[in-house]
Amino acid sequence: MAETNGASNDLKAHEGTYEGFLSLMKIGTIACVVAAALVVYLIAN
Repeated sequence: MAETNGASNDLKAHEGTYEGFLSLMKIGTIACVVAAALVVYLIAN
């Protein structure tokens, strides 16, 4: 079984890391959409 000692501290660190990951994913998704739109625009012209 997993140890539960210090689980609350690990949870706080996990939440902070996960929030950073989600922010990075949002920015990355927006950047990919903008890059794809730029490529489509350049190919169309």
